[in-house]
Amino acid sequence: MIESLDRLFQFQANALNVRAYRQQLLASNIANADTPGYKARDIDFASALRNAGAGNAGTSSSLPLRVSSERHLTGLAAGSAPAEALYRTGQQPSVDGNTVDMDVERNRFAENAVHYDANLTFLSGQIKKMTAAIQG
Repeated sequence: MIESLDRLFQFQANALNVRAYRQQLLASNIANADTPGYKARDIDFASALRNAGAGNAGTSSSLPLRVSSERHLTGLAAGSAPAEALYRTGQQPSVDGNTVDMDVERNRFAENAVHYDANLTFLSGQIKKMTAAIQG
């Protein structure tokens, strides 16, 4: 029974994990908008979710986070990322080599936040339906 409940919520859990990771990348891009030579990063959400649904999230195919000390906290799922971060090419190249376009980053950040909230709302609705079914 628990396995079937886990399968029911697995898609939404995978989507939330990938969205949270993407939000971290986009926030990092915004934070480094004035850093010379910084390259904006993002993920291909559709392929990351497909890989997560295939059971590849958190496995050795994921990229581990780099740490400079053993005392550093690990990231998502025991130090692994749910998707490979790709570099985005800039629309308007800057003199210092930074590829962050603040308008694009803010737009994608807000869009990702809305999708994250929608995933939470859908998951909450599924849980309420299951609770109602159990209570009768």
